[in-house]
Amino acid sequence: MSRKNPNIIITGTPGVGKTSHCHVLAENTGLKHLLLNQLVKDKSCHEGWSEEFQSYIVDEDKLLDAMENEVEQGGCIIDWHGCDLFPERWIDLVIVLRTATEQLYDRLKARNYPEAKLQENIDSEIMEVVLTEARECYASEIVIELQSNTTDDLDSNIERIESWIENWKQRPSVD
Repeated sequence: MSRKNPNIIITGTPGVGKTSHCHVLAENTGLKHLLLNQLVKDKSCHEGWSEEFQSYIVDEDKLLDAMENEVEQGGCIIDWHGCDLFPERWIDLVIVLRTATEQLYDRLKARNYPEAKLQENIDSEIMEVVLTEARECYASEIVIELQSNTTDDLDSNIERIESWIENWKQRPSVD
């Protein structure tokens, strides 16, 4: 069955602006924002709580099962800090948001991240962990790296993604 709307992952290190991008994009396009942190909590897709990192230990199999029906129908914007667990057949576009480490540090500090979690995320951004993961897991033509430092970046990124969605919808259908 061919999907009428694309599935998009908006990913990146925590604090790069994934949720802000997803919220605006969902509002503008009518696609569904799947905030996976919330899904992990609501559907108990975890194995408990990590005190050190102040976050849930995600059960990836439960998470995939919880979102499978919606994603297979299409029209989802997946908001998550990684992308390696999603089957390639589900995904039409992967947006990897990047932020300058000074800004990222300030954003994570404002969230009161524990020092270990803050440092791990800064190191991940410096080492391009999420970008590398995306490039290893998906075809290069569907992985797009975008800067997310300012509100102008947000506006420009949303415009670019909306244009991509319109082009995707106009492509010839393959059944």
